[in-house]
Amino acid sequence: MTDPTVLVAQNGPVRTLTLNRPARRNALDLDDRRALLAALADAEHDRDCRAVVLTGAQGVFCAGGDIRSMSQDPELARTRLAVIGDIARALVHSTKPVVAAVEGGAFGLGLSLVAASDYVVAAEDARFAASFAKIGLTADGGLSWSLAQRVGPGRAKELILFADDFTADQAHRMGLVSEVVPPTEVMDRAVRRAGRLAAASPAMVAGTKRIFAQERQDLESVLAAEVDLQAELLTGADFAEGRAAFFERRTPVFTG
Repeated sequence: MTDPTVLVAQNGPVRTLTLNRPARRNALDLDDRRALLAALADAEHDRDCRAVVLTGAQGVFCAGGDIRSMSQDPELARTRLAVIGDIARALVHSTKPVVAAVEGGAFGLGLSLVAASDYVVAAEDARFAASFAKIGLTADGGLSWSLAQRVGPGRAKELILFADDFTADQAHRMGLVSEVVPPTEVMDRAVRRAGRLAAASPAMVAGTKRIFAQERQDLESVLAAEVDLQAELLTGADFAEGRAAFFERRTPVFTG
């Protein structure tokens, strides 16, 4: 029996999705992409899942797209890119927070997955690269947008055009990586951070992600979105619970 492309494990409200093609350093072909998209959709619609950890099997996050499976057929190329586009949308627009746990390396499409996540924990020895240019391609998976969101447009363009490798510490200083830990602590830390997000108000998390992902990011548009969200949250059960917990000096229990 063939091992699943994506391993799924549930630990309380945190679901871990593990890219499982270690012989290819977890590079993703079309079938792998479809499996990841299905796993993300399942997590999104499962009420028992309140946060997702995305990682790779056997000490490597993702080496990118599987070059051996790439075709010069334009229609097949568009099919492959459509699926990865849907994955990027699933990560960015999901109501569930996504924590990337990066060991080994995140290259090409792997970097796109990292940049589209909400929080990134990286091993001290992890390496990163927008490696598309090394084979004559440009970025995909929304990286031109998501990387610019994290490190700024100028730096994002530089990383994509030059395709140089960079370290976890460099990624952290740029703002791509949220924190850097020893390799043995990556998964534990990622799960704990996901657990913190899972304990937060689901409506607050979903609404906050929605504001950061909305098309218009000028001040007036963001102010309007904040007013709409805050007014909605103020009438909800989670705010009532948070206010009661504040006055009772206890930890709130948010149910969404």
